[in-house]
Amino acid sequence: MTTEPRSTVLGSFIRDQRHQAELSVRRLAELAGVSNPYLSQIERGLKRPSAEILQQLARALEISSESLYVQAGLLDDEKRSEQAAATVVHAIDADEALSVAQKSSLVEIYRSFVGDGVDEAAETEPVD
Repeated sequence: MTTEPRSTVLGSFIRDQRHQAELSVRRLAELAGVSNPYLSQIERGLKRPSAEILQQLARALEISSESLYVQAGLLDDEKRSEQAAATVVHAIDADEALSVAQKSSLVEIYRSFVGDGVDEAAETEPVD
């Protein structure tokens, strides 16, 4: 069983995101600050962009750069999930407008949506 090269998978992902955003290659290239031919080569899997270019494309597509890093093989999807969970829990904990009980409830609700994959070590004790 053969698998597509990572650059082809990344290119297809970027093209799909561009179509969903209803952007032409020219417009996305302009928004991302790259040349039209270069973006076309990325989408066809002929070029492998740097992390910086991926970040520019993510910004222009209004998606997370982490999602492009995963597609490019620069970030492990499992690690990304753990980082996202830790970020959500941290954001809930840092929100001063929430009571301790509300924070606890929100974390519990979040866990119910994402399953048991939330890293217990990523949590901190809620502050008053």
